[in-house]
Amino acid sequence: MKLRSTQSIAQLLASFGRRSSTFRSATTTMLIAITGIWIASPAKISAQVAPATASSATTNPIGSVNPVNTRDAMYQRLAEEEAVLSRQYSLLKKLVKTVAPSVAHIEAKKRQKANATNSGTSNARRPVVIEEAGSGVVIEHRNRFYVITNYHVIESSGPDDIRIEVAGKIYFPTRLVHDRETDLSVLALSKTDLTPCRAGNSKTVEIGDFVVAVGSPFGLSHSVSYGIVSALNRHDLDLGPQGVRYQNFIQTDAAINPGNSGGPLINLRGEIIGINTAIASNSGGNDGIGFSIPINMVMRIATDLIDYGKVQRGFLGVSLDGHYSYEKATSLGLNVAYGALVTAITPNSPAAESELRVGDVILEFNGDRVNNDSQLVTRVSLVPINSVVPLKIFRRGEIKSIEVHVRDRNEFHPQN
Repeated sequence: MKLRSTQSIAQLLASFGRRSSTFRSATTTMLIAITGIWIASPAKISAQVAPATASSATTNPIGSVNPVNTRDAMYQRLAEEEAVLSRQYSLLKKLVKTVAPSVAHIEAKKRQKANATNSGTSNARRPVVIEEAGSGVVIEHRNRFYVITNYHVIESSGPDDIRIEVAGKIYFPTRLVHDRETDLSVLALSKTDLTPCRAGNSKTVEIGDFVVAVGSPFGLSHSVSYGIVSALNRHDLDLGPQGVRYQNFIQTDAAINPGNSGGPLINLRGEIIGINTAIASNSGGNDGIGFSIPINMVMRIATDLIDYGKVQRGFLGVSLDGHYSYEKATSLGLNVAYGALVTAITPNSPAAESELRVGDVILEFNGDRVNNDSQLVTRVSLVPINSVVPLKIFRRGEIKSIEVHVRDRNEFHPQN
């Protein structure tokens, strides 16, 4: 199975056109799913509908029921039961209407070097222009408006190559700032007539939460799908040649396809809890496994990009065992499979100045359990600079609590 970013591609658009006749309505499924009562719902609904009386059906001379009147009664029952369900799924309609003005459709011209097949021709040195479609969300920061999207949606594009559509109006960015290590970009807008999204708290998201995805799959702007949160804290995903170093994805089964990249994942309160970024797929389209960057992480990155033009990442100064396992944990006297084993400490780093030692297993960081080394790296990177953070560690059969003063990674590894 291959993991793919979800930007739109020309071949998929053509394929979509050939398959468009196979589309069918998913209304029935939506009605059942949104109630949350599944098999029990028909019985409960039926109990609220009065049974037809004998006088409601007209009989013919030999005592059989008139088929016309019986069918009318069936349609009446359907209408009454639909009214009960409509009160449930109307929430989804309200949610979409509320969020839609904050969702952007993005079209970008991406300039790439000519490939080997063009060598030897007069066009060999001309860049290849590929038109891509993606999505984004509008935010407001310090009384100015911006659009957040995935870096891979607008990679190698300049401000003049990008067209943004929000609420039926066209905008062009005045400034672009990127963070390739999280696959996020921020596009500054000079206009003031936009509606910003409402960000939720991705730390409160739980597996099983109902979610809605809005985006531009295959270039079809403002398309809506829905599902649940399938898993949390997904990491170590292979996301193509550009890669994503800092990963902490929300996994969802809401339909996400090429073109959904940069679009929002929304909870039932209309709050954005993630930015849809990638899919795991054998076909190139939706296979029910999509990944979103948690909104808390998105906003931490976006505000740094806006304020400083780069991301200020926390730095601890430790090397970790990437092959730490339950077997190794038990050999150390620890009977849990989670944690991150310290194998080296950088001189003069925050770790060196703390009580942390080589051989320690970090079990908790800033009050949250550490599942593995990748998760710890991402969490450290998101901590505000100069924060004093509590750690819980395991050392020689004992659990200890210590503190570490997190500093800016740029002090030790300057960005180019």
